[in-house]
Amino acid sequence: MNQTTEQTNRLTVNKEKKPCYDIVFERDFNQLGKEFETLGSMEKRLCIITDSNVGKLYGEQVKELLSKVSKKCVLFTFPAGEENKNLSIVQDVYEFLIKEELDRKDMLVALGGGVVGDLTGFCAATYLRGIDFVQIPTTLLAQVDSSIGGKTGVDFLAYKNMVGAFHMPKLVYMNLSVLKSLEDRQYYAGMAEVLKAGLIKDRIFYEWLISSMYEIFEKDMDTLEEVVKKSCQIKKMVVEKDPSEQGERALLNLGHTIGHAIEKYMDFKLVHGECVALGIVAAAFISWKKEMLSMEEYYEIRDMFVPFNLPISISEIVPKEVLKLTKSDKKMQAGTIKFILLKKVGKAVIDTTVTEEEMLAAIEEIYFNEEEM
Repeated sequence: MNQTTEQTNRLTVNKEKKPCYDIVFERDFNQLGKEFETLGSMEKRLCIITDSNVGKLYGEQVKELLSKVSKKCVLFTFPAGEENKNLSIVQDVYEFLIKEELDRKDMLVALGGGVVGDLTGFCAATYLRGIDFVQIPTTLLAQVDSSIGGKTGVDFLAYKNMVGAFHMPKLVYMNLSVLKSLEDRQYYAGMAEVLKAGLIKDRIFYEWLISSMYEIFEKDMDTLEEVVKKSCQIKKMVVEKDPSEQGERALLNLGHTIGHAIEKYMDFKLVHGECVALGIVAAAFISWKKEMLSMEEYYEIRDMFVPFNLPISISEIVPKEVLKLTKSDKKMQAGTIKFILLKKVGKAVIDTTVTEEEMLAAIEEIYFNEEEM
């Protein structure tokens, strides 16, 4: 890649121009204890929160490592799946923390993908009015996106991330080797957020991803490290300018308005990255119809999701019902959605003029009607 990432295993995310937390890139858990010691863990009780999938793979290993660098380390495991990212599980976590006598000086540890990170961050933001937490993301999607930036939240009824808070982690520790154990569907779902990062901010990175797709398929560790680091650099740049999503940070929502609506309509049977890919195709279609992109650019953007095993059409939806669900989107302000469109690869813009008719046309564009075949 012509545009190389920093030759270091660490990025520092700043808030109000002051260091806030580090993102550490490693290929094992060997440095985890040392990183926690720098956070004063020897004087703290730690609670690792994980799900039933990740817990089986890494729960005891991480607990053993952190038990050596803390007063006490306990493990809370909840059933895996987006449907469990809810206030009922949060209540179970609160009860567990109270029984284990964690106080304000103690720390939560999110070990898992985006669901675990979002839920743990929300618990940390609200337990005893806020305690510290650390992210140990174990999916590609969590490593490149959801573990960074301090957005936490849980779903409420069918509404995704409707209850949440901004609460910055004290550390994000990435063991890149865990991606080797990730099932293919989750791995490629993470690539939707990686491609999104290039589309909104960095054409050179986007083009490098396309040219490196075979190394990405093979999970070549040097290539993966470049993928994760560069995606994190892009997100770091955006969240530092706008930590609480008052402006530019909204660009990270490319594909998410329609994507979240599809996710809700499908009752989370599609994973988040698959829905984001569909949402980006829809956003690129609107960008073409608004004469921001050429027809050729639209089709190139759309078709580049295919080799990464991401969907560009869906047959199970009713377009008008998906449109209705966009009205519950968190990005709605005074009845107007802040829609993210593309002027070109590497340049996204916020647009508040997208109409319901334009959104419906975009949803119909990605709708594959089998009966008409």
